[in-house]
Amino acid sequence: MALGEVIQLKNAKRNIIEFKGTKNGLVINVKQGYDFETIKNNLIDKIEESRNFFSGAKISSINCIDLTDLEIIELKDIITQKFDLDWVEEDIESEDEIFQGINEGNTKIVKTTLRSGTKIEYKGNVVIIGDVNPGGQVVAYGNIIIMGALRGVVHAGANGNKNAFVAAYNLDPMQLRIADTIAIAPEDNFEKPNFPEVAHIKNDCIVIEPYLNRK
Repeated sequence: MALGEVIQLKNAKRNIIEFKGTKNGLVINVKQGYDFETIKNNLIDKIEESRNFFSGAKISSINCIDLTDLEIIELKDIITQKFDLDWVEEDIESEDEIFQGINEGNTKIVKTTLRSGTKIEYKGNVVIIGDVNPGGQVVAYGNIIIMGALRGVVHAGANGNKNAFVAAYNLDPMQLRIADTIAIAPEDNFEKPNFPEVAHIKNDCIVIEPYLNRK
């Protein structure tokens, strides 16, 4: 490989990340075709080289179809903890009134397993007859009920209802949100129960209980 090609390749890797300003904050757009370590190191270099520019900045999202949910969570941790930048989550249709139909409201039934890269959004309750695999995502204004295993990312009460809940036969999500409260799966391995569980907000924290105890 010629010297000019090496320099061109290095420059290409330095330009795989683009920051775009929006009304909600900076959006991070990542080009396709790069491994996670390259993306992570490029992001760190970009922010370190322009600390003055990012001082007081707010980040609203990371867009890259090559990244898994866990990898995006790791990048979020770097942005907020290593560089002390604010992360501002974008609410879907935030101008809507808070959805109140968690007991008798509109419900969408999805009769399939959600695989990596699949996302379901609905302004009501969502019932998944199947699994939500890692990389799958469900966002609902109301409750989320999964008649299978939850191993992806879910956000119930997405436009503000803190009384919404998430239930699954096997509740093992990478990330679970209810309204503006977030819970992330622990890194330690632990034995999961062989009965359905429900996650809901109690005393401003997300707690997980056997579904039969739900009141």
